[in-house]
Amino acid sequence: MNRLAIFLAEAVKLKSILLKKQRDLQSERHRVAFKTVEKGEQHVREGSTMQDVEHELQLVRDDIRLLDKLVYVANTENTVSFFGEELMLVEAIELAKQMRVEAETLRDFSMRDKEELQHGFGETPMYEVALYDPHEYYVRAEEMEKRAHKLSNAINAKNFQVTVDFDDSRYI
Repeated sequence: MNRLAIFLAEAVKLKSILLKKQRDLQSERHRVAFKTVEKGEQHVREGSTMQDVEHELQLVRDDIRLLDKLVYVANTENTVSFFGEELMLVEAIELAKQMRVEAETLRDFSMRDKEELQHGFGETPMYEVALYDPHEYYVRAEEMEKRAHKLSNAINAKNFQVTVDFDDSRYI
């Protein structure tokens, strides 16, 4: 069965699968490029030839580039609504990544003590004092994570609404 359109989510997953297939074919090309034989003996052809592997590798590379283009176009032509703002998918994806990194950073700050005794400075006790409220950073981290999840859910939902024109019958 030839499917001429697949969901954007499937295209993203398929690209990941094809990148792995490309690596596997590159390794296979190295395996089939040489054969050890005794001097004077003719090698017996077994399995795929180097040309077979190179042909399949080129097909996979072509499809990776096509999927890249289709995903890029879909990610720039489609939007999600996030707190009253329409964001292109490409922008929303980047924002979600940034929000996750920021939430992790806020979480790290929230785990610190307000005041911590420092060792190794002679007889006078020294303290490292946080110049912020760790609990406030905990609250901010929680809120940032919730927002990132909400945005990711909107992106995922859109990825199963948008389709791209791609025949995946060679791989599925």
